[in-house]
Order: sequence, then C-alpha cells, then structure tokens
Amino acid sequence: MPATTTAAPARRSRKPIAIVAVVLLVAALALRWVSQPSQVSGILLSQVGKALGLELSASGASEYRLRGTPMLVVRDLVARQPGATVPLLRAERVYLALPWRTIRAAGAVLDVERIELDAPQLDVAALQRWLATRPPSTEPLRIPSLSDGLRIVRGRVVGAGWSIEQISLSSPELHPQRRLRARIGGRVLSDGVQVPFDLAATLQRPALARGLGLSGGVSVQAKDWALPMRIRLGALLHSGDDGLGLDRLRLGANARYRAGDTDLPFVFGLAGPLRYRDAALTLAPLGAALRGKDAIPQLDASGRFAFGEAMRLHLDGVLAQWPEAWPALPPPLGQSRSPLPFVLDYDGPADFSGDSALRLQRDRTRFDGRFRLPTVLAWVDASEGALLPPLSGRLSTPRIEVSGATLEGVEIEIEDDDATPATATPTPPTPKPAATRSPE
Repeated sequence: MPATTTAAPARRSRKPIAIVAVVLLVAALALRWVSQPSQVSGILLSQVGKALGLELSASGASEYRLRGTPMLVVRDLVARQPGATVPLLRAERVYLALPWRTIRAAGAVLDVERIELDAPQLDVAALQRWLATRPPSTEPLRIPSLSDGLRIVRGRVVGAGWSIEQISLSSPELHPQRRLRARIGGRVLSDGVQVPFDLAATLQRPALARGLGLSGGVSVQAKDWALPMRIRLGALLHSGDDGLGLDRLRLGANARYRAGDTDLPFVFGLAGPLRYRDAALTLAPLGAALRGKDAIPQLDASGRFAFGEAMRLHLDGVLAQWPEAWPALPPPLGQSRSPLPFVLDYDGPADFSGDSALRLQRDRTRFDGRFRLPTVLAWVDASEGALLPPLSGRLSTPRIEVSGATLEGVEIEIEDDDATPATATPTPPTPKPAATRSPE
C-alpha cells in the first residue's frame, strides 16, 4: 500500500498586516498633527504668504473648526516683506470664516462669511514699499463678499509724523456689486493736534471703487482751541501713479470755533482732488468758501494745501467785506466798501502756531504783513488791550487824511513787539478786475 503524505500548512504572509499597521500609525500621527491648530494655521499662512510675497507668522494660540462653516483664528499675526525690519501689518487676533464652496473653488470664488481684526496696526511706508514690488495687473480688482460683515476694533495706522489711533470699523455685509454701508471712528494725531471722528460711510458698488460718501462728527482740537463740526463729503476713490486719494471731492461742514468763552458758528466748503503720496497729503488745486457772522468773515478763495513734515497752505481770494466785529480799519481802507482781495501763506505746525504771511488790498491801498493766528484770535477775543492787532507789516496808500490834513504817497511800518522773523512770504496775488465802485 502506498504511503500517504500530509502537506504542510501554508504560512500566512504578515505583509498586509504590517502595511495596515503602518497606515493606521501614519493616520494617527497625521490626525494628531492636524488636530493642532498651530500646524494648520502655519500651512495656510505659508501658502498665503507665498502668493502675496510676504512672510506671515502667528506666535499666539490658534483655533480652527471644520464642521458647519470652516473657521480659523490666528493670534499675534505679523506680516512683513522678506528681509524687512518693519512689519507691514500686525494684529492681535484675526478671525476668518468661509464656506466650503470657497475652499473647494481654490480661489475661483471669493465668498467669505465674516472677517474680524483685533488691534491691527498698519505701517503706511511699509505698505507702499510692498505695493511697489507687486507686478502690474490688467485684471480688475477682485473684492470678496462678506455675508456676515466685517469688524475692526482698536486699529492703528502709522504714517510719517502722523497716526490714526483707536480705529473702529463695522459693516453688516459686503457685496462687490451692492452699496456698502459702514461705520468708522478713530482719532488722528499729528503735531500737537487731535482729530477725533465718528462717521457713517457709504460706497457705491465697491467693485468699481467709486462713489464714496461720508457724514458725521469731526473735531479739530489744539491746545487752546477746538473746531467741532458736522460734515458731509462726497468723492470718487482714486488710485494711480500720483498716489491714493479722492477725485471730485466736495466737503461741506457746519462748524464752531471754540476758545475759552468764545463760541463762533460758521459754515465752510472745500473742493478739489485729494492725494496721498510719499508721506504727504495734498489738496491742490482747491476751492474754499467761508460764511459766518460777527467775527467770522465771508470769503471765497482758491489755492493749495499740503501736509507732511509741516503744514502748508496758500489761499488767494476775496473778503466780501470787513467783519463789523473786527476793529475798524483806518482810512482810507475803512472808508471804502469794495471787496478786499487777499493772499494768505502759511508754513508751519498743524495748530497754526507758526507765522502766516498776509497780503490785503482794497482799491489802491495795500497791506503786506505777517502774524500768528493764536495771538490775533486772543487779541480779537480780548475786551481790553492794544489798539492795534499783534502783527507786523507795511501799509501803503496813495492818499490818506489825518486830522484834516491830506498826505500822499504814504507808507506806514507796523512792528509787533512780540513778533519773530517771518517764515512765510506772501505769494503775488492773481490779477483781479479793478473795483468799479468809487470810495465813499
């Protein structure tokens, strides 16, 4: 009988089990890694930074959520150009919520639910340096939609010699093709002057970056005086080689000048193109109108304004009449009812404490002088004091009558004891038609 043989049992391979074990281990490690918000935020900041040409970092605790509407929170955000010492942007906290369709679209869709920024700080000079490195684009600016709006608190913008502190901005929603309504507040600080503001803002169709409207309260506050006002502004947003700014600006304001016991209401208007470039703000050419009572003159003028390391103002205009509340002009200036053409030049601190140069003319009588606005205002407010205002200059007239005597070819020098050498020189006035009304 043939011998029977029994086959040895086949040995089961352990390779599939090892592969599964490795996969599970890698999955567990990946899950643990992904569950750390700092890792997720680091990847996102790295990708965004590469797209923008910036170094983005967040040293604070981060949060994220994937259920429902994905959400990411990063803290202590810093954005800077590679190699730069000054950050372009800092923020204590950044909150971003965006739907899954935006994530899946990989940039093709810019639908965002909500953005929040706590204590952002923007450096204007660093921003301009970064913008100069960006490649030119012929594509229109893409603006995201924010279905649940935008909120900024405790913001700060830093420029050359000025800053905007405690910025707050809120908007219930943003859509590129719909009217944007927002509330913005803050405080401008520059050269001893504060300008707190609280404004309602409207932007027609943000995608076109046009049609800006502002209304609300603004107050210019210096050491010894304040200028609270309610303003209405309309303009078109501008961005070009000549800087950022506003085209066709129209500003109207109801204001009050307050200093000590003095409270003078008036209205004024400004018009012109506004620009910010190379750390300087300019409004040129400008048109200005001022209307008031008592000590506030009625005038219309053209000129230019610039504010950078110092404030520069040039006005060439006409006083409709000499205010009755002002001290009477000596003859022959006071004997005529003709308008008074004037040229005013100022170059100094933003509180107008520096020297101003003034050229004032009525008929053939002219005055060229200099003064400091705070001392003149104090002289106007004083019930008793010097007969002549605190200014220096020269008065020239072809004829003057004094105590019954007639003097011709008269030139009078006026010196203020407290005056300092002038730093501003009046620019020659624009030729104006001669007055047709004869002196009374």
